[in-house]
Amino acid sequence: MASSFLYRTQTAGTSTKKFTFSCWAKLSATSGTLGLFSTSNGWADGTGIAFAIHDSALRIYNGANGVGGGNMNSVANRLFRDNNAWYHFHFIADTDESTIADRLKVYVNGELQTLTNVGGSGLNLPAQGASWSNVGVNSETMQVGRASYSGSHYFDGYISHASFVDGTAVAHTSFGETDSTSGIWKFKSPSGLTWGNNGFHLKFENSAALGTDSSGNSNTFAVNGNLKQSLDTPSNTYATLNPNDVMNGGTGILKPTYSNGNLTMANGVDDNRQAFATISPETGKWYYEMKIDAAPSNGHRIGVFFGNNKTHNGSYYYGANAFYIHQNGQIYYNGSSTTYMSSYTAGDIISVALDVTNGNIYMSKNGGASDSTWSDGSGNNNQAFPGTSINGKLSASWISGAATPFFDVYGNGDKQSINFGNGFFGTTPISSAGSNGNGSLFEYDVPSGYYALNTKNINTYG
Repeated sequence: MASSFLYRTQTAGTSTKKFTFSCWAKLSATSGTLGLFSTSNGWADGTGIAFAIHDSALRIYNGANGVGGGNMNSVANRLFRDNNAWYHFHFIADTDESTIADRLKVYVNGELQTLTNVGGSGLNLPAQGASWSNVGVNSETMQVGRASYSGSHYFDGYISHASFVDGTAVAHTSFGETDSTSGIWKFKSPSGLTWGNNGFHLKFENSAALGTDSSGNSNTFAVNGNLKQSLDTPSNTYATLNPNDVMNGGTGILKPTYSNGNLTMANGVDDNRQAFATISPETGKWYYEMKIDAAPSNGHRIGVFFGNNKTHNGSYYYGANAFYIHQNGQIYYNGSSTTYMSSYTAGDIISVALDVTNGNIYMSKNGGASDSTWSDGSGNNNQAFPGTSINGKLSASWISGAATPFFDVYGNGDKQSINFGNGFFGTTPISSAGSNGNGSLFEYDVPSGYYALNTKNINTYG
């Protein structure tokens, strides 16, 4: 959660010269400074070290050689803009190394990165044998999810398995490995490590105590702000909303405001703002929910685009390969519209069961009439959109490409939150979990044979 982070006060360290920091991170923002880890003398002190993503580039700040912009280093020729990917960031710091470039080694997804200076001369790394600033110093602060050189550089996104090893340069292969089938760098649980005095391993397994240390040291972190546990992990990536995916033409090129790990979208003007999911299945049966947080304009929409032709043609219909339900309860599709259900407003939850394999879609408001029944608006339950007008199926021409869940806010103040299975609408937990979530958490019962939109289910059921 942006504006939240974890912190603890250090004891005298095993070393002030040598450490390893490793974490997995999924970015929600693509601009600003997103702090991963830092040390400091106080919460907004710039004399320590900090690892952060700054305007999509990985930056390293080292207060041992100055403060602020004069000591920035960066991973060369690489930007981090994928809002669906989990990145593994691994830092090995050892000032006893004779070669200056070896005093800080940075690996991303198992690959050694080349560092370049972006503010001053040289790499601005410490002299041989020097201490890293504020590392291993009794009573100094460590922070995860925030860069301490400013009071506002919080991480915006998801962090998993944050680890610090005090006094040992640990290889990146202790925290990740290459999948033998796909060749993709994947998570590996660390084992057999000597963590050192200030070492920690934050798994975030306990939702009531997210700062719990699993290294055996009991170096527990305090939580500042409103952090939330997520089921989204490096081993199972859930769909979120994608700030990089925008509509073509019309006013659709303008983006909504994203928050809560890219699961809430809002509008600040009277105009359309669209958002698309980060996962677009080509087959399978999928379930997700949308809750209206604020609805002053009667302009919310939820639907699906097929293929890559996401075009706004200036009408309500958004092209022939899209369909959606409007807040007024009307379904719009292929240049036509029909009444599907009664209108919905703030506080209502719309459930979607999307059958990409057979070209069917079912929608329900607040769980349906009873027992999560699904209505076509005419009193007939369990009918596919748009009912009998096209034999209960979508046009075959629409299902020739990947299906992307689609959301829209229209007016100033409109706001809605999506639950792809994490069990939250924004920062509010679901009030009562439905059945058949297959490990995911939804407000209402998931229809038999439908699954949450995540990579594990895609590999199994997609």
